[in-house]
Amino acid sequence: MPNGTIETDAWVLYPANQNGHHGLVRERFEFSNITEDEVLVEPLFGCWEGNMSHALDRRPVDICRQRDEPRVVIGNAGVVRVLRPGSAIDDLAEGDICLVFCNGIWDERGFPKKIYAYDAPGSIGLLARRTKLHRQQLIRLPDDTRFTYPQWAAFSLRYITAWANWRAAYGCWRLHLTADEQDLRPIVWGWGGGVTYAELTLAALQGADTAMMSSDDQRLELIRESGIEPIDRRQFPNLAYDPKRYRSDEAYRAAYIDSENAFLELVARKTGGRGVSILVDFIGLPVFRATLKSLGRSGVVTTAGWKEGMNLSTVRALECMSWHTHVHTHYARYPEALEAVDYAERAGWMAPVNGHATDWDELPSLAEDHAAGRLTSYFPIFRVNPV
Repeated sequence: MPNGTIETDAWVLYPANQNGHHGLVRERFEFSNITEDEVLVEPLFGCWEGNMSHALDRRPVDICRQRDEPRVVIGNAGVVRVLRPGSAIDDLAEGDICLVFCNGIWDERGFPKKIYAYDAPGSIGLLARRTKLHRQQLIRLPDDTRFTYPQWAAFSLRYITAWANWRAAYGCWRLHLTADEQDLRPIVWGWGGGVTYAELTLAALQGADTAMMSSDDQRLELIRESGIEPIDRRQFPNLAYDPKRYRSDEAYRAAYIDSENAFLELVARKTGGRGVSILVDFIGLPVFRATLKSLGRSGVVTTAGWKEGMNLSTVRALECMSWHTHVHTHYARYPEALEAVDYAERAGWMAPVNGHATDWDELPSLAEDHAAGRLTSYFPIFRVNPV
């Protein structure tokens, strides 16, 4: 393998308050040549993910400082073209199109410890026109796939996360059933965005009764068109739990309780009093109290991330008496990703991408729109290199 470095065009992120930079900065970026088990690639399409906005917000951490690197390149969901495989790789060739599997550092059983192009040190994300990945971070797409590259870009993080999380949550729920109850259909509801949508469409394909909450009219229509019952979150506008305000602000507490009661009455009506079997909650603290109250006996609350509020508290005795199971996962293992890709191609489980892709030069605008909540799509696609 030749020595030297590779130079590329990239949008980079500096540590907070360094050199006056806060957002993305476009400049030349150099990295070391590939090793025998790495692959030099050029990204084609990426999908803007929540972790990218977390990186820009430095919330909950400044990943540049955490990684002790002067600048980093983010972007860990997308589709790439192989330029040159390492000498030890014999199952990929120049021109192959691959899905990015963003496990950055994994343990001996393949469970993710750190995520590529986020907190994994030394990783170079898809906001670079050339980058390198380990062989175990690539999944070759079928030559005759019926889906577009932008759809697979949207699939690579959110749908793989949803696959692994659903596998764990549904498995836990099934453990509570006896042999003569195996035909029971789970009632699956969800709070959140793209991963929640992916997980609920998967649950629906596998026979569950599904519903998803949103306060955006376009998203509610997409949810309806996807065979999921839309629940307009504006029916309970003050369902945003803040424990400090709940204790100290009587008007806030009364408004919150009214919204919580409205939500729980809706759950009881929609589920015939059974409660929710599995609730996919990617929001966190603001809805967690209502989530737990909405679960039926032996219900499951499941997540692989959060949007607001990482620290949650429960009344352990109540959770025990209700036989509630709390499931937490973090992305997926490589074999699960292979299963997800195979299932998607066979069953038609795929992201509804509308064809629009933000151009390379406009990426800072996409980041700003995402941070400001101006995007209605669950899957904001951007273009890196020509196909």
